[in-house]
Amino acid sequence: MATNPTQYAHPEALVETDWLEKHLKDEGIRIIESNEDVLLYDTGHIPGAVHIDWRADLQDPVIRDYITPEKFAELCSKNGITPDTTCIFYGDKANWWACYALWAFRLFGHEKVKILNGGRDKWKAEERPMTKERSSYPRANYPVPRKRFDKEIRAFADEALAQSKAKQPLIDVRSPGEYKGEITHMPEYPQEGVLRGGHIPGAKSMPWKTATNEDNTFKSAPDLAKIYFDQCGVKPGTDTVVYCRIGERSSHTWFVLTYLLGLDNVRNYDGSWTEWGNKVGAPIEKGA
Repeated sequence: MATNPTQYAHPEALVETDWLEKHLKDEGIRIIESNEDVLLYDTGHIPGAVHIDWRADLQDPVIRDYITPEKFAELCSKNGITPDTTCIFYGDKANWWACYALWAFRLFGHEKVKILNGGRDKWKAEERPMTKERSSYPRANYPVPRKRFDKEIRAFADEALAQSKAKQPLIDVRSPGEYKGEITHMPEYPQEGVLRGGHIPGAKSMPWKTATNEDNTFKSAPDLAKIYFDQCGVKPGTDTVVYCRIGERSSHTWFVLTYLLGLDNVRNYDGSWTEWGNKVGAPIEKGA
Protein backbone atom coordinates (compact mmCIF):
# COMPACT_ATOMS: atom_id res chain seq x y z
CA MET A 1 0.00 0.00 0.00
CA ALA A 2 1.36 3.38 -1.02
CA THR A 3 2.12 5.87 1.72
CA ASN A 4 1.46 8.73 -0.70
CA PRO A 5 -2.05 7.85 -1.91
CA THR A 6 -3.87 9.97 -4.46
CA GLN A 7 -7.32 8.65 -3.52
CA TYR A 8 -9.02 6.84 -0.66
CA ALA A 9 -8.15 3.18 -0.29
CA HIS A 10 -11.86 2.32 0.10
CA PRO A 11 -13.92 5.12 -1.44
CA GLU A 12 -16.95 2.85 -1.25
CA ALA A 13 -16.88 3.32 2.55
CA LEU A 14 -18.19 6.87 2.10
CA VAL A 15 -21.62 8.00 0.92
CA GLU A 16 -22.24 11.57 -0.19
CA THR A 17 -25.34 13.51 0.83
CA ASP A 18 -26.65 13.96 -2.73
CA TRP A 19 -26.44 10.22 -3.38
CA LEU A 20 -28.20 9.31 -0.15
CA GLU A 21 -31.09 11.70 -0.76
CA LYS A 22 -31.74 9.90 -4.05
CA HIS A 23 -31.53 6.43 -2.47
CA LEU A 24 -33.41 6.83 0.82
CA LYS A 25 -35.83 4.03 -0.01
CA ASP A 26 -33.41 1.58 -1.57
CA GLU A 27 -33.78 -2.04 -0.56
CA GLY A 28 -30.88 -3.51 1.32
CA ILE A 29 -29.70 -0.41 3.15
CA ARG A 30 -30.36 0.84 6.67
CA ILE A 31 -29.54 4.41 7.62
CA ILE A 32 -28.36 4.61 11.24
CA GLU A 33 -28.10 7.82 13.26
CA SER A 34 -25.81 7.77 16.27
CA ASN A 35 -25.07 10.99 18.13
CA GLU A 36 -23.28 12.21 21.19
CA ASP A 37 -26.58 13.86 22.13
CA VAL A 38 -28.87 10.85 22.38
CA LEU A 39 -31.98 13.12 22.31
CA LEU A 40 -31.08 14.70 18.97
CA TYR A 41 -32.69 12.01 16.83
CA ASP A 42 -36.18 12.92 18.08
CA THR A 43 -35.74 16.56 17.05
CA GLY A 44 -35.47 15.48 13.41
CA HIS A 45 -33.52 12.91 11.42
CA ILE A 46 -33.00 11.64 7.90
CA PRO A 47 -36.19 9.94 6.67
CA GLY A 48 -35.98 6.20 7.23
CA ALA A 49 -33.09 6.39 9.69
CA VAL A 50 -33.13 4.32 12.86
CA HIS A 51 -31.50 5.43 16.10
CA ILE A 52 -28.63 3.58 17.78
CA ASP A 53 -27.93 4.91 21.28
CA TRP A 54 -24.18 4.49 21.82
CA ARG A 55 -24.64 3.89 25.54
CA ALA A 56 -27.97 2.08 25.94
CA ASP A 57 -27.71 -0.04 22.79
CA LEU A 58 -24.01 -0.84 22.46
CA GLN A 59 -22.62 -0.98 26.00
CA ASP A 60 -23.21 -3.56 28.71
CA PRO A 61 -25.12 -1.96 31.62
CA VAL A 62 -23.13 -3.79 34.31
CA ILE A 63 -19.66 -4.62 32.98
CA ARG A 64 -17.54 -1.98 31.32
CA ASP A 65 -17.62 -3.71 27.97
CA TYR A 66 -19.72 -4.00 24.85
CA ILE A 67 -22.91 -5.99 24.60
CA THR A 68 -22.83 -9.72 24.01
CA PRO A 69 -23.12 -11.21 20.51
CA GLU A 70 -26.64 -12.31 21.45
CA LYS A 71 -27.68 -8.74 22.29
CA PHE A 72 -26.06 -7.43 19.12
CA ALA A 73 -28.08 -9.91 17.09
CA GLU A 74 -31.25 -8.71 18.85
CA LEU A 75 -30.36 -5.05 18.23
CA CYS A 76 -29.96 -5.70 14.52
CA SER A 77 -33.03 -7.93 14.28
CA LYS A 78 -35.38 -5.38 15.82
CA ASN A 79 -34.11 -2.73 13.39
CA GLY A 80 -34.65 -4.95 10.36
CA ILE A 81 -30.94 -5.48 9.77
CA THR A 82 -29.48 -8.70 8.36
CA PRO A 83 -25.81 -9.54 7.66
CA ASP A 84 -26.48 -8.52 4.04
CA THR A 85 -27.80 -5.07 4.99
CA THR A 86 -25.57 -2.14 4.11
CA CYS A 87 -25.53 0.08 7.19
CA ILE A 88 -24.95 3.78 6.49
CA PHE A 89 -23.97 5.60 9.68
CA TYR A 90 -24.18 9.32 10.35
CA GLY A 91 -24.43 11.65 13.32
CA ASP A 92 -23.47 14.91 14.96
CA LYS A 93 -20.00 16.26 15.73
CA ALA A 94 -18.46 15.37 12.34
CA ASN A 95 -19.58 11.75 12.61
CA TRP A 96 -17.64 11.25 15.82
CA TRP A 97 -20.21 8.86 17.34
CA ALA A 98 -21.28 7.47 13.99
CA CYS A 99 -17.75 6.13 13.58
CA TYR A 100 -17.97 4.69 17.08
CA ALA A 101 -21.17 2.83 16.17
CA LEU A 102 -19.63 1.65 12.91
CA TRP A 103 -16.57 0.37 14.78
CA ALA A 104 -18.85 -1.48 17.21
CA PHE A 105 -20.69 -3.12 14.29
CA ARG A 106 -17.33 -4.20 12.86
CA LEU A 107 -16.44 -5.58 16.30
CA PHE A 108 -19.25 -8.08 15.77
CA GLY A 109 -18.20 -8.82 12.21
CA HIS A 110 -20.81 -6.82 10.29
CA GLU A 111 -19.00 -6.10 7.03
CA LYS A 112 -21.28 -3.83 5.01
CA VAL A 113 -20.71 -0.45 6.67
CA LYS A 114 -20.43 3.09 5.33
CA ILE A 115 -20.28 6.65 6.67
CA LEU A 116 -22.31 9.60 5.37
CA ASN A 117 -19.58 12.10 4.51
CA GLY A 118 -20.21 15.30 6.46
CA GLY A 119 -22.77 13.67 8.72
CA ARG A 120 -25.84 15.24 10.23
CA ASP A 121 -24.52 18.81 10.14
CA LYS A 122 -23.80 18.77 6.41
CA TRP A 123 -27.19 17.20 5.67
CA LYS A 124 -28.94 19.94 7.64
CA ALA A 125 -26.78 22.72 6.20
CA GLU A 126 -27.84 21.64 2.71
CA GLU A 127 -31.50 21.75 3.83
CA ARG A 128 -32.14 18.17 2.87
CA PRO A 129 -35.29 16.43 4.14
CA MET A 130 -35.70 15.70 7.85
CA THR A 131 -38.53 14.06 9.77
CA LYS A 132 -39.55 13.51 13.38
CA GLU A 133 -41.35 10.28 12.52
CA ARG A 134 -39.66 7.29 14.11
CA SER A 135 -38.69 4.64 11.60
CA SER A 136 -39.65 1.03 12.02
CA TYR A 137 -39.07 -2.03 9.89
CA PRO A 138 -40.21 -5.65 9.83
CA ARG A 139 -38.21 -7.71 12.25
CA ALA A 140 -35.24 -9.51 10.74
CA ASN A 141 -33.45 -12.66 11.89
CA TYR A 142 -29.86 -11.65 12.49
CA PRO A 143 -27.80 -14.72 13.47
CA VAL A 144 -25.75 -14.50 16.64
CA PRO A 145 -22.16 -13.61 15.65
CA ARG A 146 -19.72 -16.40 16.38
CA LYS A 147 -17.37 -14.00 18.15
CA ARG A 148 -16.37 -10.42 18.76
CA PHE A 149 -13.29 -9.30 16.88
CA ASP A 150 -11.51 -8.06 20.00
CA LYS A 151 -8.09 -9.30 18.87
CA GLU A 152 -8.35 -7.85 15.41
CA ILE A 153 -9.56 -4.25 15.87
CA ARG A 154 -9.51 -3.68 19.63
CA ALA A 155 -6.60 -3.10 22.01
CA PHE A 156 -6.54 -3.55 25.77
CA ALA A 157 -4.38 -1.84 28.40
CA ASP A 158 -1.63 -4.48 28.38
CA GLU A 159 -1.41 -4.24 24.60
CA ALA A 160 -1.24 -0.45 24.73
CA LEU A 161 1.58 -0.77 27.26
CA ALA A 162 3.41 -3.23 25.01
CA GLN A 163 2.96 -0.82 22.09
CA SER A 164 4.47 1.95 24.21
CA LYS A 165 7.44 -0.10 25.37
CA ALA A 166 8.15 -1.27 21.82
CA LYS A 167 8.02 2.35 20.62
CA GLN A 168 5.43 1.41 18.02
CA PRO A 169 2.87 3.92 16.69
CA LEU A 170 0.47 5.17 19.37
CA ILE A 171 -1.86 8.04 18.50
CA ASP A 172 -3.56 10.12 21.19
CA VAL A 173 -6.49 11.81 19.45
CA ARG A 174 -7.68 13.92 22.40
CA SER A 175 -7.32 17.69 22.64
CA PRO A 176 -3.82 19.14 23.14
CA GLY A 177 -4.72 20.12 26.72
CA GLU A 178 -5.69 16.56 27.59
CA TYR A 179 -2.56 15.20 25.94
CA LYS A 180 -0.30 17.58 27.87
CA GLY A 181 -2.03 16.77 31.15
CA GLU A 182 -3.30 20.31 31.67
CA ILE A 183 -6.87 18.99 31.86
CA THR A 184 -8.31 15.52 32.41
CA HIS A 185 -11.41 15.92 30.27
CA MET A 186 -12.47 17.46 27.00
CA PRO A 187 -12.68 21.25 26.95
CA GLU A 188 -16.15 22.42 28.05
CA TYR A 189 -17.05 18.93 29.28
CA PRO A 190 -17.42 17.79 32.89
CA GLN A 191 -14.66 16.11 34.84
CA GLU A 192 -15.31 12.37 34.80
CA GLY A 193 -13.17 11.13 37.62
CA VAL A 194 -9.79 10.50 36.05
CA LEU A 195 -7.10 10.82 38.71
CA ARG A 196 -4.13 11.69 36.51
CA GLY A 197 -3.65 13.74 33.38
CA GLY A 198 -1.13 13.20 30.62
CA HIS A 199 -0.62 10.63 27.88
CA ILE A 200 0.74 7.14 27.33
CA PRO A 201 4.55 7.35 26.98
CA GLY A 202 5.58 7.65 23.36
CA ALA A 203 2.12 8.55 22.04
CA LYS A 204 1.90 11.18 19.31
CA SER A 205 -0.74 13.89 19.66
CA MET A 206 -3.08 14.21 16.68
CA PRO A 207 -6.58 15.47 17.60
CA TRP A 208 -9.26 13.45 15.84
CA LYS A 209 -10.86 16.41 14.06
CA THR A 210 -7.60 17.14 12.23
CA ALA A 211 -8.87 14.61 9.69
CA THR A 212 -11.92 16.70 8.73
CA ASN A 213 -12.68 19.83 6.75
CA GLU A 214 -14.76 22.77 7.97
CA ASP A 215 -17.93 21.20 6.54
CA ASN A 216 -17.20 18.00 8.54
CA THR A 217 -16.29 15.97 5.46
CA PHE A 218 -13.06 14.00 5.49
CA LYS A 219 -9.90 15.56 4.12
CA SER A 220 -8.38 14.24 0.92
CA ALA A 221 -6.23 11.12 0.88
CA PRO A 222 -2.99 13.09 0.25
CA ASP A 223 -3.77 15.38 3.18
CA LEU A 224 -4.58 12.44 5.46
CA ALA A 225 -1.34 10.73 4.42
CA LYS A 226 0.64 13.81 5.43
CA ILE A 227 -1.08 13.88 8.80
CA TYR A 228 -0.73 10.22 9.73
CA PHE A 229 2.14 8.78 7.69
CA ASP A 230 4.42 11.80 7.87
CA GLN A 231 3.59 13.23 11.29
CA CYS A 232 2.50 10.19 13.31
CA GLY A 233 4.86 7.53 11.99
CA VAL A 234 2.02 5.25 10.92
CA LYS A 235 2.92 2.86 8.13
CA PRO A 236 1.86 -0.41 6.52
CA GLY A 237 3.27 -3.48 8.22
CA THR A 238 3.54 -1.82 11.63
CA ASP A 239 0.72 -2.15 14.16
CA THR A 240 -0.91 1.09 15.27
CA VAL A 241 -2.98 1.73 18.41
CA VAL A 242 -5.27 4.75 18.71
CA TYR A 243 -6.93 6.01 21.90
CA CYS A 244 -8.79 8.94 23.43
CA ARG A 245 -11.01 9.08 26.54
CA ILE A 246 -13.43 6.17 26.13
CA GLY A 247 -12.71 5.11 22.55
CA GLU A 248 -15.22 7.31 20.76
CA ARG A 249 -12.93 9.93 19.19
CA SER A 250 -10.35 7.26 18.42
CA SER A 251 -12.99 5.28 16.51
CA HIS A 252 -13.11 8.21 14.09
CA THR A 253 -9.33 8.01 13.59
CA TRP A 254 -9.55 4.22 13.31
CA PHE A 255 -12.04 4.67 10.45
CA VAL A 256 -9.74 7.13 8.69
CA LEU A 257 -6.70 4.88 8.98
CA THR A 258 -8.54 1.66 8.14
CA TYR A 259 -10.96 2.69 5.40
CA LEU A 260 -9.58 5.89 3.91
CA LEU A 261 -5.86 5.10 4.12
CA GLY A 262 -6.25 1.33 3.83
CA LEU A 263 -4.28 0.10 6.84
CA ASP A 264 -5.27 -3.35 8.10
CA ASN A 265 -3.34 -3.28 11.36
CA VAL A 266 -5.01 -0.52 13.41
CA ARG A 267 -6.63 -1.22 16.78
CA ASN A 268 -8.75 1.02 18.95
CA TYR A 269 -7.88 1.09 22.66
CA ASP A 270 -11.39 1.87 23.88
CA GLY A 271 -10.45 1.72 27.58
CA SER A 272 -8.45 4.82 26.72
CA TRP A 273 -7.69 7.52 29.27
CA THR A 274 -10.57 6.79 31.64
CA GLU A 275 -8.87 3.44 32.24
CA TRP A 276 -5.22 4.40 31.80
CA GLY A 277 -5.44 7.55 33.93
CA ASN A 278 -6.79 5.51 36.85
CA LYS A 279 -4.84 2.30 36.35
CA VAL A 280 -2.42 1.31 39.12
CA GLY A 281 1.08 0.98 37.71
CA ALA A 282 0.35 2.56 34.33
CA PRO A 283 3.12 5.02 33.33
CA ILE A 284 2.24 8.45 32.02
CA GLU A 285 3.99 11.41 30.42
CA LYS A 286 3.05 15.06 30.67
CA GLY A 287 3.71 18.01 28.41
CA ALA A 288 4.16 18.19 24.67
